Amino acid sequence: MSQNVTKKLLNIITILVGNAIYALGVVIFILPNDLITGGTTGLGLAFEHYFHVPLSAFVFCFNAVMFILGALVLGKMFAFTTLISSFFYPIILGVFQKIPELSQITQDKMLSTVCGGLMIGFAIGIVIRAGASTGGMDIPPLVLNKKFGLPVSVMLYVFDFAILISQMLFSDKEQIIYGILLVLIYTVVLDKVLLTGHVQTQVKIISKKYKEINEMIVGRLDRGSTILYGETGYLHTDQPIILTVISNRELARLNQEVTSIDPEAFMIIARVNEVKGHGFSSSKIYKNTKGKTTK
Repeated sequence: MSQNVTKKLLNIITILVGNAIYALGVVIFILPNDLITGGTTGLGLAFEHYFHVPLSAFVFCFNAVMFILGALVLGKMFAFTTLISSFFYPIILGVFQKIPELSQITQDKMLSTVCGGLMIGFAIGIVIRAGASTGGMDIPPLVLNKKFGLPVSVMLYVFDFAILISQMLFSDKEQIIYGILLVLIYTVVLDKVLLTGHVQTQVKIISKKYKEINEMIVGRLDRGSTILYGETGYLHTDQPIILTVISNRELARLNQEVTSIDPEAFMIIARVNEVKGHGFSSSKIYKNTKGKTTK
């Protein structure tokens, strides 16, 4: 089995697992405690209250309509990556709703808000990391962005806020507070999941012994480096600057090695959200003295 096929299978499994976790969080924590939320689930809860439409049935129909809209406006590739979520989520949601034990785990609303937010945020995060969308209310902001250039993040908040308002009309003050807290929790968790494993540390080193430090980074740490040519602000002398990107775990060792070479070295350390290229998102390539490359 080729690496490309294996990656696609893993992505499909991840999408299925993510949607299952999302549905499980809704059935265990959201529905039994009458919590309000955003997204397609929140819209479904409003329709269930006002029009007595079963939640799973509404989600299935709404996702189908949004899937068609996304396919027409955003293209076939989008439709393919969203197809699984659009139809698997309402099905697995309906299955979990038929298991009464799942709705009897806890009646504590605060615990349900926190746990529900954690599960939903984690679920959406791993689905997006697999290159897919959870469908439903994710699609209108994307369509508006393509047609009118409206920011996706802003439109997501607008839709979520509107959905929360639709549920506030039949919810008490406590439910409203829990609903807002739930949306905030899963938004924060979603951001954390999307950045997990991607955050790296960028280090700039200014030192008279830049050659020795550069050799240490390449040789001992097995990391790439770039020499930037700068000029000191006071004496206007040439001062090479070493730029390297390392993992967070390597920072302590780099600091020790640099200090041992030059205790007066000046280091600028910053976090970067994502790094792509050899040694990070793809295999390292080494070049030997004969000019041949190996991985």
